[in-house]
Order: sequence, then C-alpha cells, then structure tokens
Amino acid sequence: MHMKTGVEQSVYAILLLNMLPEKAVLPGEAISQQLNVSTSYFQKLLRKLVSADLIASVPGVKGGFKLKKKPEDICVYDIYLAIEGRQSLYSPSGILGDMLELEQEEDCCLLSDLMEEAETAWKSVMKRETIATLAEKMTEQRFLPKTETLKQWLQEKMVA
Repeated sequence: MHMKTGVEQSVYAILLLNMLPEKAVLPGEAISQQLNVSTSYFQKLLRKLVSADLIASVPGVKGGFKLKKKPEDICVYDIYLAIEGRQSLYSPSGILGDMLELEQEEDCCLLSDLMEEAETAWKSVMKRETIATLAEKMTEQRFLPKTETLKQWLQEKMVA
C-alpha cells in the first residue's frame, strides 16, 4: 500500500488550522506555502476536506479556512477517506483462478481474508489517532522550538 502525499498534507493542514484562535481563519495560499505544495493542487485537497465537513471555507477578502469539527472528533481515517475515498486497499485480480484454470473464480483468492484482516487493523489504528492526539504530540520537547516559530508564522498569516 502506498498512501498519496495528499493525505499527509491534509493532516498537517488541519493541524495548522487547529492552532488558530477560535474566530480566525487561514488563507489556503498561506497553508500551501507553509507545506511547500502547489496552491492550485492544494485547493483541490481543501475542497475535499470542506466536502467531508472537516473544515469550513470562509469566503471573502478576509476569508480562509478553519476547523469545522473539534480536533478530538477528527480522526486520521476521516482525512484519509476525504482525500482517497472508500475504495478497498486490496482487490483480487483472479491470478489464482487463472493459475489453477478454475472455471468459477468466485472467492478464488488465498489472500482476500488476510488482506481484509490487515485492512481492518489498519483502519482501527487510523481511527484511534485524532487531530487532538497529534496536536498533543506536537508539544513534545523535540518539536517545541519549531512549534513556537510556527505559531509566530500563524500570527502573521491568519485573518481574525
């Protein structure tokens, strides 16, 4: 499995929004610059996050983005779903049926149950980690100096 960078970028964007004061918003362009990604590409990600009701878009000259839900109510899996969709990580291709020359290929995959179990475990881990728990981890000593710099950047870029 290979997760696209859009999921990672979206998690960090939501972490940035989580650092804002209650009534403030952050312009999408500022977020994309901080994450060092193309503004036009990042706008697509922001639209997906808005559509998933994870963040809100505030229109206008003083507009931008803010969290729509509490950080403890946004799990990493929610962000994954918003960006990647609900497709299964594994889809059998019928190789075993071809290899054994089986006429009926229904349920003809030795890996299906294993992959379903792995996906269930993966989802469980992704669901237990929230924006609130990730934000808490950002307060660890190793991140603290850079987090303070990031807070200063936010003060300059946010729209109150």
